[in-house]
Amino acid sequence: MNAALITGIIDKYLQKWIDMGLNRSPRDIEPEMADAEGPDEEGWTTWYPITSTATDDEIENIERTIGHALPPSYKVFLKHKHFYELHIAEAEFDDQEIRGWKASLVNMAFNEWAPELLIKKGYIPFANWSDWGMLCFDTNHPVEDNEYPVILWDHDDWANYQPFSEGFQQLLEKLDGQSEENVV
Repeated sequence: MNAALITGIIDKYLQKWIDMGLNRSPRDIEPEMADAEGPDEEGWTTWYPITSTATDDEIENIERTIGHALPPSYKVFLKHKHFYELHIAEAEFDDQEIRGWKASLVNMAFNEWAPELLIKKGYIPFANWSDWGMLCFDTNHPVEDNEYPVILWDHDDWANYQPFSEGFQQLLEKLDGQSEENVV
């Protein structure tokens, strides 16, 4: 695992989001992440990514709740930055804000889609794919250090679990490559 590679890709795409002026939201923004000017006249507030406050104890509690250990590469991701939205190619990593990130991960595992199709089958959802799927860790294949392969699940075709990458770091590298290919 290359933690610098993982954090570099995250920072690259968070900065792109900021550079394009897309780091704005009409919802309440945590004060630590909000622009000091507050909401504009239409109620939108600019947010900024900040250093993550996620602790090992908090991550271990999530692991106990979902019943699976998380990959070390994904823990690097969780412990790097808090943000509201991160888009890399068609992957959407959302709701990693300072206070809501834990609830967001547990909600994605148990409430966003039918748990009997994902978490109860050993698939840990962690990101949305475009408007039609989820990226999930596949815990059904024992691997060293819990660096599970990633699958893409189509929520319109519930039996469709497609292999996507060998692990989380490889996922970020693949997404980065796909995003760069689409630059005009």
